[in-house]
Amino acid sequence: MKITFSLQEIDKTAAALLKAAKSKMLCFYGDMGAGKTTLIKALVKQLGAVDTANSPTFGLVHEYHNHQGTAVAYHFDFYRLKNESEGLDLGLEEYWNSNAWIFIEWPQHIASFLPREAVSVHLNFIDENTRSIEFSYE
Repeated sequence: MKITFSLQEIDKTAAALLKAAKSKMLCFYGDMGAGKTTLIKALVKQLGAVDTANSPTFGLVHEYHNHQGTAVAYHFDFYRLKNESEGLDLGLEEYWNSNAWIFIEWPQHIASFLPREAVSVHLNFIDENTRSIEFSYE
């Protein structure tokens, strides 16, 4: 499925992506600056998280909770991983087995650890105000 959207439409696009996804694990592919983190911020907002999403580039993972304190999403950024085994040190299986949504930036850095049901979301920069996403299943 392909969706082209303006940045003003990002909340609507996030809601559509959550509704259409066949899995709670979304893997985001795209060039630096394509808008992966911006889209994930909108997804976290749509899930009712009390915190605003930020890039976890230096901490590798951020956890977001709803008003009841339940984790609704985990946001990973594997850009700075030197090798896949560093991802294992985070205890990925525990995250994968949670009931929360999983959003992964730079999933190619842990490709062998991704479950088959993960949804691949390819983000494309069209212009300063327009992006497109295409998503499919691994």
